[in-house]
Formats: sequence, C-alpha cells, structure tokens
Amino acid sequence: MPDPGPQTPLSRDTDRWLEPGKVNIQIIYLLYLVGFAIGVTVLVGIVLAYLNRDKAEPWARTHYTWAIRTFWIALLFAVVSALLSVLLIGVLGFIATAVWIVVRCVIGLQKAAREEPITDPESWLV
Repeated sequence: MPDPGPQTPLSRDTDRWLEPGKVNIQIIYLLYLVGFAIGVTVLVGIVLAYLNRDKAEPWARTHYTWAIRTFWIALLFAVVSALLSVLLIGVLGFIATAVWIVVRCVIGLQKAAREEPITDPESWLV
C-alpha cells in the first residue's frame, strides 16, 4: 500500500466565528442578550471582544470597543442598582440597565450586519 504523503488538515468553516469580523461581532452581541437567561455567556462575549479587538479591521474595532464598554458600564449600573435596591429605586435601575443593554446590542447587530462602524464607541449613551 503506497504512502499518500503528508496530509494537510482540512480547513474548518466552523472555526471562522472565532476570527475577528462580522460573524464574531454578531455572536458577541447575541451572547450578551442570551446572558439575561444564562449569565455566563456574557463572560464569553467579553473575552471574545478583548481577544479580537486588536486584530480587527477599523470598522470592526469600533464594535469591539462598544461591546467592551457595554459590559463594563452595565456592570457599574448593576452594582449601583443593587446598592439602591435597598431604597427600592434599584429595581427601576435594573430595568433601565436591561433596556439599555438590549438597545445597544440591537444597534450593534444592525450596524454589524451592514458592516458599518459604531459612530461613537466610547459613548455611555445609545
């Protein structure tokens, strides 16, 4: 039986979602949204954003910055809401934070689908 020689590994299209770009950005936003039901997915999303931000094209880099800031600002809002929940104001803070996260993720998903950059990724607003 003849030796077929060195085998090159087949390229796997399933690994493309890990590479920086449109699909990876959309997955990060979806992980954030799924985080409302399964909290650990948010951590996977933030790790992916940090890993790919410096390797991305300029338009995609704005999305990674937007996603990273969304995580940290939401965490800040959640802590403040938790502290204010003693006064019952925190419940409204949690609701406002959830709406803010959803709006930022939807904006990000729409712009990523069109491969448009986020206008002001450093913004605290939507």
